[in-house]
Amino acid sequence: MTATTHPPTVFVTAPRLAPAGLQRLQAAHCRVLYLQDGGGETEVAAVLARESVDAVISRTATLSAAAIAACPTLKVISKHGVGVSNIDVAAASQRGIPVYVTPGANAQSVAEMTLGLMFAAARRIAWMDAELRAGRWSRAQDGLELSGRTLGLLGFGQVGQRVARVALALGMEVVAFDPACAPGPGTVAGVRMLGSVDELLPLSDVLSLHVPLNARTRHLLDAGRIAQLPRGALLINTARGEVVDEAALIDALRSGHLAAAGLDTMAEEPLPAGHALAALDNVVLTPHVGGSTPAALAAMAGMAAANVLGWLQGSPADPSHCVNPEVLR
Repeated sequence: MTATTHPPTVFVTAPRLAPAGLQRLQAAHCRVLYLQDGGGETEVAAVLARESVDAVISRTATLSAAAIAACPTLKVISKHGVGVSNIDVAAASQRGIPVYVTPGANAQSVAEMTLGLMFAAARRIAWMDAELRAGRWSRAQDGLELSGRTLGLLGFGQVGQRVARVALALGMEVVAFDPACAPGPGTVAGVRMLGSVDELLPLSDVLSLHVPLNARTRHLLDAGRIAQLPRGALLINTARGEVVDEAALIDALRSGHLAAAGLDTMAEEPLPAGHALAALDNVVLTPHVGGSTPAALAAMAGMAAANVLGWLQGSPADPSHCVNPEVLR
């Protein structure tokens, strides 16, 4: 690592960056480039091939191996968030390029979205709202009261821990599985850590997903595992859509094995017109905005800017924020 001596060029793979991040970059005299609204993987690669980019702040567009290879000046990448499934981390590592994330910056916003989807799915709020707007006084009285039910958390990082505290206050039992946590009492008083996914699922009246997308978690919740959930369970997903086998999820929702689902993320985004999930009245859908409140966007932008500037200026961020720390050595 060597400090950059010229004003660096930073490419944000989105049409804008919150002022908390932009002001940091401007104070360092950075030239800031943006991905045009609607641009995707091809445009990202084109910008990197055309411009002498020193750093990328990555939003949701794919940052491929070809795009990384096309930019010989690229020195550092920071995800605007924590999920790096859209970044070819292996390709960055081969070039010695660190890939940073912004842990905790959007955890509260994602936790609150998780709880909102859980309440909406349990009480059919979106369906009743649609009925009223259509002129029908459909007083659904079959909602699930959450107190006394068991919430299963698949993943117990900062988001899962925040959700657990609220669920406990509601009177729910809370169990969790995270491969990084040993079975027994959890870091949140009242939460019991379990030893496997298969131990977690049969206990989970409500299952909430809080795991990253990687080779181990893709389709982790397949038809067999969905069948392990109690009949009438709820599924909440604010993690990544590909963690769930979507065809199996749709079958379980149609059959009634799952009573409802609340999904902030789907396998294909944007959700295609006419998709089967949108036709189900026991599904609450939001367009992957769990971590996109102004407060969360400001925190992620500020930390992402600090990550890239720290590397370029010779004062790198905390190594725990780097997903390929081997390049730091």
